[in-house]
Amino acid sequence: MGSLSQYTDIYRDHREAIDSHSSAVINAMRPAAYDALKGKELPGKNTEGYEKTSIDEMMSPDFGININRVNIPVDVAASFHCGVPNMSTLLGIVVNDSFHPVGSLLTRLPEGVIFGSLAQAAAEHPELVGLYYGKVASLESVTTALNTLLVQDGVFVYVPKGVALEKPLQLVNIFSSPTSLMAARRLLIVMEEGASAQLLVCDHTQDSSQKYLSSQVIEIVLNRDSRLDYYDLEESGEGTSRCSSVYARQESGSSLTVNGMTLSCGNTRNDYNIEITGDGCDTLLAGMAIASGHQHIDNNSSVNHLGSHCHSRQLFKYVLDDDASGAFEGGIVVNEGAVKTEAYQSDRNLLASIGAKMHTKPQLLIYCDDVKCSHGATTGQLDQEALFYMRSRGISEKTARTMLMQAFMSEVIETVRMEGLRERLHMLVEKRFHGQQSFCGDCATGCVSAKKAVNDGEL
Repeated sequence: MGSLSQYTDIYRDHREAIDSHSSAVINAMRPAAYDALKGKELPGKNTEGYEKTSIDEMMSPDFGININRVNIPVDVAASFHCGVPNMSTLLGIVVNDSFHPVGSLLTRLPEGVIFGSLAQAAAEHPELVGLYYGKVASLESVTTALNTLLVQDGVFVYVPKGVALEKPLQLVNIFSSPTSLMAARRLLIVMEEGASAQLLVCDHTQDSSQKYLSSQVIEIVLNRDSRLDYYDLEESGEGTSRCSSVYARQESGSSLTVNGMTLSCGNTRNDYNIEITGDGCDTLLAGMAIASGHQHIDNNSSVNHLGSHCHSRQLFKYVLDDDASGAFEGGIVVNEGAVKTEAYQSDRNLLASIGAKMHTKPQLLIYCDDVKCSHGATTGQLDQEALFYMRSRGISEKTARTMLMQAFMSEVIETVRMEGLRERLHMLVEKRFHGQQSFCGDCATGCVSAKKAVNDGEL
């Protein structure tokens, strides 16, 4: 059974403690998750000779799990020492796997909007949370079933019908613990009819002396004519592993942007599963990955077209240096009846060293006529002619390489519709290619709301 049994044993031996620190809605899903895991194994190494994440190896170390919700002290203020031009957001913080609201957050949210603890929202609004929790994520995925089995809390974002949030929401996930730790994180986002919002999620490792594992599941529900921009920025330490699954369901007329950006990590696996059930939907799925040393980044996507007159675009780019490795497997499925679909997928990769490795596998399945679809992938090295030209103009080789890699990533950065974030990403990518990695000590994504909260004693 590999490493999976150590987690199912924890659930079996500590079920009462796990349930007692959660809510009835979350607890109700555990038996089905436990049954779904029977006879299963976590995905291991591939046998086809390419670089893919072994989730079994990722989860095999004996990580601690904070079952009894012990308060682990963390210097939240240390996460917001940012000299970058500020971006004002409505902020929430997750320390390991516990949600901590900023004092002024609740008073600044528009009426009816919820941005807070999933367990608390499930206790206060059981019918609302129960209507959506676990309804988009699939227990057929072993990692999703395991997360559902162990999660005790999470974050709930709810925007009522017709409400348009003027300020972006920001969620900062921080790892800090005196011992190695696994955090089961859950995020449920519900956009009611005609609602719109932007959400930035930042992953940071504050105490890099320990090993961490993030198991996270994100469920996104877009009701008719709603709109969501979801940005995921990972700046974790090399001792942090992450297994993340995003599930989204779009109804007619909805618009979804998902952009996953990994600037630093240890071992990362991201799965994106988007189901377009309604007509006239717009979907953008983008990703940017920068890895060096022995870092590994694995992105997998599936966009499933069921409605007609829909448009989807996938764009992923990697820059891999040293002995880093990457993998991308992307899928488009156009089902029978999904007429007038336009679906495009592109994966482009740069290998900046001899030791870097990349595996890519785009896939396209069409079961319908009257559609426009394409997919493709390229992997190569920096343009030697461009390098020669720049060096002949007095630019050093290191600077020339950095400039070319920055330009390569610009296409992904320009898909970001949150203006302050887009400007910041250009700077962060430049710093990353110069070898300057920003972690929580000088938080590259610190914002006005966070620093004001620190100064006001709210954190």
